[in-house]
Amino acid sequence: MASGGGLSEGEYLVLRLHPHWKTVLAPFLILALIIAAVLVLLAVLPSSADTAVVRLVIAVVALLAVIAWCAVPLLRWRTTSYELTNRRLRLRSGILTRTGRDFPLSRITDVSFSLGVLDRILGSGRLVVESAGEHGQLVLTEIPHVQEVQAELFQLVEDERTRLEHPPG
Repeated sequence: MASGGGLSEGEYLVLRLHPHWKTVLAPFLILALIIAAVLVLLAVLPSSADTAVVRLVIAVVALLAVIAWCAVPLLRWRTTSYELTNRRLRLRSGILTRTGRDFPLSRITDVSFSLGVLDRILGSGRLVVESAGEHGQLVLTEIPHVQEVQAELFQLVEDERTRLEHPPG
């Protein structure tokens, strides 16, 4: 019998993350540039009989640019999640269609992380999960608080190994 959120019996959510907020910084900067460009274009627009048509064209182009370079990346960020349960690492993503991958903790053989200079300043990093099986290595980028996540994942892997080696009863 499964519990809520697609978890199996006895399984519970330990941690749920989205990619680090710095991944949405570029879309916000692009949005500011689009707004500035629209305001400049409207300010230098000569007054003529076709002003309404030109304003409509500017608005449509700006709206399409906002959707393509701002809304889609923001939705992609919001709909991407990394979930850590006491039994598996779950990856979920997708705006219109959802995809998911699950990595049983019992198959994880190594967990490591790396931080660049900017990552250290902003508090994010890259998490590398080695797994026995067909996929081998999973690299997750832009993980917030990657050191804490790595430590938590490592502890859960050890707890799962202990649980499987020494079943209750």
